[in-house]
Order: sequence, then C-alpha cells, then structure tokens
Amino acid sequence: MKIVIAGAGEVGSHLAKLLSREEQDIVLIDRDAEKLARIDANYNLMTHVGGPTSFADLQAAGVADCDLFIAVTPFENANLVSCEIAKGLGARKTVARIDNHEFLHADTREFFNERGVDHLIYPEQLAAQEIITALERPWVRQWFELHNGQLIVVGVKLRENASLIGRKLRDITVNQHNYHVSAIRRHHETIIPRGDDEILQGDILYFTTTIDYVDEIRKICGKRVYSIRKVMIMGGGRIAVRLAHMAHDRYDISIIDDDRDVCRRLPEKCSGCDVHIICGDARNNDFLIEENIDKMDAFVALTDHSETNILACLTAKEYHVSKTVAEVENIQFIPEAEGLNIGTVINKKLLASSKIFQLLLDADESSSKFMALADAEVAEIVVREGSKITKAPVKDQKFFREMTLGGLVRNGKGMLVEGSTQICPGDHVVVFCLTGFIHKAEKYFI
Repeated sequence: MKIVIAGAGEVGSHLAKLLSREEQDIVLIDRDAEKLARIDANYNLMTHVGGPTSFADLQAAGVADCDLFIAVTPFENANLVSCEIAKGLGARKTVARIDNHEFLHADTREFFNERGVDHLIYPEQLAAQEIITALERPWVRQWFELHNGQLIVVGVKLRENASLIGRKLRDITVNQHNYHVSAIRRHHETIIPRGDDEILQGDILYFTTTIDYVDEIRKICGKRVYSIRKVMIMGGGRIAVRLAHMAHDRYDISIIDDDRDVCRRLPEKCSGCDVHIICGDARNNDFLIEENIDKMDAFVALTDHSETNILACLTAKEYHVSKTVAEVENIQFIPEAEGLNIGTVINKKLLASSKIFQLLLDADESSSKFMALADAEVAEIVVREGSKITKAPVKDQKFFREMTLGGLVRNGKGMLVEGSTQICPGDHVVVFCLTGFIHKAEKYFI
C-alpha cells in the first residue's frame, strides 16, 4: 500500500515510523530537510522536502497513485487544503488532522467530502474520550471494545493483593477459559506471554475477554468497584475544554490553570458547561489543599509538560485521590510513567495513530488495526477464504514468538481462542504482536 504523509511533526513522524516497520510504501513530506534526514536515516521510507499545499511537491511525492494521503502538519488550514489538492490529483483516501471540533459535526461531513477530505482526526477529542473511558472504569489502565462490545481488551496493573501474582499462565488456564492474557507490560518492554511465563507484581496485564467475565478479571486482579464524581483537571487546554463539553453532565469538574489569560477565556470556551474554573498553580501543595484535593475522586493532569503531569499525579495520589490520569506526550516517558502509581497514561500521538490505523481498512480489507501501544500493536484481521490459518486448529499452527491470538468474532458473537479452535473464513481475529511484526502476522491470514 502506498501512503503519503504530509508533516514530519510528532504525529507524522510517529505514524511514518510505525507504518514503515510494516513494510508499507511510505513517503513523508516536510519543509524541514534536517528533520527528514534524521528520519530517513533510521527508517524504511522515502522523504521529500516540500510544502503540503504545493501542487508540484505533492505530485513529486506521488500522491496521484497513493492509497492514503495523511495531512498532519500543525496547521489545520494547510491540512485541509493539502487533502483537497491530493484528492484532486488522484489520492484514493485522504485524512486531515484538525483543531476545530465543530468540523466533526455530522452536518459538516458532506461539506468536507465534497472538497476531497474523507476523514478528520482531532487528537484532543480522542484524548478526551480516552479520559472519559478511564473515569467510567477507574480500576483499569486501558479499555477497548470490538464489535459493539462482543470482545473486550482490558489493561490492568497488578498490585500486591492480586491473586494472579506468582502464578504461571499455564496454571491459570487449566480450569478456566473465560479470559486470555494476551500481553504483559513489564518495566520497559511488552511480552507476548507463553505458558511458562510467571506473573509478577507491577505487571500490566492485557486481557481479552467478553463482557460477562470482566468482573471476574477485576476480582482476580484485586481491584475494587468505585465511582467517580468529583474531577479536578490541571491545565486548561483543548483536551480539558473537550472533556468539559463531553462529560460535564456526568462529573463535577474543576479546571485549574496558572495562566490568567487562559482562565479568562475558559468560560467562553466552556459555554454551556457547568464547570468550576480556578486560577492557580496546581503544583503547589498548599493550593491543592485549599481546593480540597483530598475530596476529589479523580485528578487529570493535562499541561504541556509530561514531567509536570506525572509529578502532579503522584502528588494527587499522596492525598488519596483514587484515580489519576496523566497526559504524557513524550513516548520515551511512557514506560517510566506506567511503572509509577499514576493510573492511566494518555498520549495523543498513539491515539491518533490508532485511529488512522483503523482507516487503513478502507484501503486494505485484510486488516483493521485499532490499537497501538508504546511498543506493541493489536490488529483485528478478517480471515480470507483458503488462508493458511484455516488449514488446522490453533494448537497445530506454528506461530512465531512475537504474536498471539486474543479472541475472535464469528457471526457477530465474540469468543476466546483455545488450542482446539478452528479459525474459519470470515472470522474477525484479534492478534497481539510486538511492533514491527504485524506484517509477518498478516501472512497467516492470506
């Protein structure tokens, strides 16, 4: 598949790196030659120095015969215009990163489609939705639903009270088939586990299950049920504003920012939302005490600085806040953050990448990638007639070490995959694999 990406910023560079590992035909466009040279030296892709709204540069990058054009520069107008040009030149599908949530309204879709923009990505909206998911299910680190909830992927961090600690996977699966441990996040790496792997305290386990057994997972992980009502948000940026609009009727929300100009503008941006806006420094413990941090159910840190967000969440935990969420935009910090007691970590680049991976289904019907972790990927792959994986039961398939099957959806019903499972054409199979191996995994399904 040929993919052209305009913009070598954080989102564009991350996308290019991920897609190049899957042996896609990638062309990355940016005006910054030095930035492109650094990427070109380390990854399997082509680069082109030029502007995203230049007809000549887009033609030189090959948009005329590309399957997907992705515009993710920092400038919304440039992204929209470049998609319009790329579509006119022959691009099959286009995606634009935007900063205006109004563009997502249903009544604007035809307007953009007529102008050559097939899909819109608003990372801040994705981040706000991820936070709401974390607040709705505060005992989990990550939660993903497939096929209207027929399969659930749950990420849970194990504390000392989890009954799974010290047990090997083969011992857990002897008498139960209600869930599958598909991946383990340990320290700085993701492990695709096998039967002899032992579960340790501090591990983040990724379970694949159905909705009927989610509560069983909660119990074996030693997690308690509690609800969130009072939420304190540190940082009055776009994510906070979107969160206020999307969840003000569910939670008692307070937004704190130390910039007076930001606080003056927030009432207008949050118009119609019943939220408390407070001007102050949430890094100051005395200030937090004055604002009743100890009475909050959740603390969400959304400043522009990953380190500040991590430390603020650790402080909130010291005041016994049950749920904390930190925006960590530096991907290198994510493993460190996950190892700390700060609850959920969100990253706009990973969220935007996951969303765009889903859109690849439009150009390649063999797979629908729906989740990207820091160093692992999850794909929902549709099984083709006559594919290798249909030739024998799962136990007789010789899968490589870096992949595992989490579950499948057959005729609209979710189920787990066991050794005796026979994969059939038309099944939607959930595959976990380490980053860079998804292309290898897809060969079982063709």
